[in-house]
Amino acid sequence: MKTTLKDCPPVHQVLLEMNGNIQLHENYIKYIINAELGKIRANIKKGKLSKTKQELLEHIVSQVWLISAPRLVNVINGTGIVLHTGFGRAPFRGKHLKDLADRLDGYVNLEFDLDSGNRGDRQSLVQEQLSAMCGSDSAMVVNNNAAAVFLSLNEMAEGGEVICSRGQMVEIGGSFRIPDIIEKSGAILKEVGTTNRTHLKDYEKTISNKTKLILWVHTSNYVVKGFTKEVSLSELVILGKKHKIPVMADLGSGALLDMKQLGLADEMPVKSIVNSGPDITTFSGDKLLGGPQSGLMVGKKKWINACKKNPLYRVLRCDKITLGLLEETLRSYHSGSFTKDNLSLTLLTTSRKILINRGQKILDSLQKKTLIELGITLVDSEVEAGSGSLPDDKIESAALSFSPKNGKTKDLAKGFRCGSIPVVGYIHGNTFYIDLKAVLPNQIKRLATAIQEV
Repeated sequence: MKTTLKDCPPVHQVLLEMNGNIQLHENYIKYIINAELGKIRANIKKGKLSKTKQELLEHIVSQVWLISAPRLVNVINGTGIVLHTGFGRAPFRGKHLKDLADRLDGYVNLEFDLDSGNRGDRQSLVQEQLSAMCGSDSAMVVNNNAAAVFLSLNEMAEGGEVICSRGQMVEIGGSFRIPDIIEKSGAILKEVGTTNRTHLKDYEKTISNKTKLILWVHTSNYVVKGFTKEVSLSELVILGKKHKIPVMADLGSGALLDMKQLGLADEMPVKSIVNSGPDITTFSGDKLLGGPQSGLMVGKKKWINACKKNPLYRVLRCDKITLGLLEETLRSYHSGSFTKDNLSLTLLTTSRKILINRGQKILDSLQKKTLIELGITLVDSEVEAGSGSLPDDKIESAALSFSPKNGKTKDLAKGFRCGSIPVVGYIHGNTFYIDLKAVLPNQIKRLATAIQEV
């Protein structure tokens, strides 16, 4: 029996069938119903459907339930990339968020000074702590590092020239390019040197009465090797002082601790950059720092205060949730160490030995039939931190390898992604992998359940 267009239930009949069980705006529910009806009509015209009126009605209702569910869901990250842009970069502990939620319940003193009873500054929630940890005069926060770079450039160099080495013309994810951001900030880019070699004399001969800023950019997401030469930040600061030109450092992925001491790559800590003397240093709060999406600006009080007064600051400022999360993240740092509340650094520094033990627990909990059918083994692996951080460093890890006896590997990957417990891994060759580096310790049992269900 072929289904005809007359078999399609009207919208009001679907709503009656649902009996008000989904408490959402009716216009949104109608939108979903009409979208599903559109798909059904298209398939009917192609002669691809053979369902009864009741079956169509039940199908649409089930789709409404599925599509109207919350879009933001918890995912098990089996890619091995701890700072995964697609998954929100730095992960948070649920307990950590619940503790913060208690303090955010109702009203908070976002811009109110409890001591004086007058209006306060939202930056005061983190300013002193951040500047003290970085060794700077002052600090402020905006909604991401791109915003921090843009605001700084606009305040320090609008209408004038910005000198930057060609070797530092970086592009990060989402096609964010330094030349483009300089242009949009209202400044004029003056490139110096070559891709692989830039000398101090290149900067000196480019300085003119139109020069408003010298920009140093840390190439945090790639490495140039071989016949290279670059001018150090400290040399540029000396040059800037000589000509009374401010110097700005865009660090990109900022680390508050010595990554090498943590067994990771030799990344420059923010404090060492600040000690070189730039007027403003910008970096991300949601990469190696382990906090929420934010752009951190530390430096001379004169320039930080000027940026606060810039009209663009109103556009780029953070809300109470971001500031609350950032404050909690900063509190996870101690002198030269961090607490387990900093989940990003905890995951990045978890040893391969521990990951192998976790992987073996998963294998031991699975049925023998599942192990054989999915061809599961535990293997050594190597991963990257992610989000352009520590690009030259491979981090030891361990992964579950899947070589299914039946079916295609891509179908297995989709089965994991679309299961009741979403798991995202990766395919290499004809093998599917779930790397354990970015799997939270409290997700191990859930991962085992997901494997058993798939």
